[in-house]
Amino acid sequence: MEFKVKHRFVRISPFKARKMADLIRDKKAEDALVTLKFMPKKAALILDKMLKSAIANAEQSPEPIAPEDLYVRTVFVDEGPTMKRFMFRAQGRVYRIRKRTSHITMVLAESTKTKSNTTTTRSNKS
Repeated sequence: MEFKVKHRFVRISPFKARKMADLIRDKKAEDALVTLKFMPKKAALILDKMLKSAIANAEQSPEPIAPEDLYVRTVFVDEGPTMKRFMFRAQGRVYRIRKRTSHITMVLAESTKTKSNTTTTRSNKS
């Protein structure tokens, strides 16, 4: 089962948010929470809240799933609309300031704990 969380129009540059998203991709949910907790970045706080929300959704689903059974399947950061502002500079010049936004999507999935048949015996043909 998958749990998807979206956060749109986040006021952070996609480039900065992708750095944090790369750190938690394909990690267990609990490990990702610990990783994000100790990162001194704005994107880490945003992703931490999203991850906690996805875990809460999994716990409240019709078939509850424990947080230790979840892992971060995918995290991707898309570019949102850019707000354009202008800053006046010396000698009548104007510089454009681009305030970038992001659309962040996170998907948590249940880790498969199926036992593989690695103990199958080979038939010896002698």
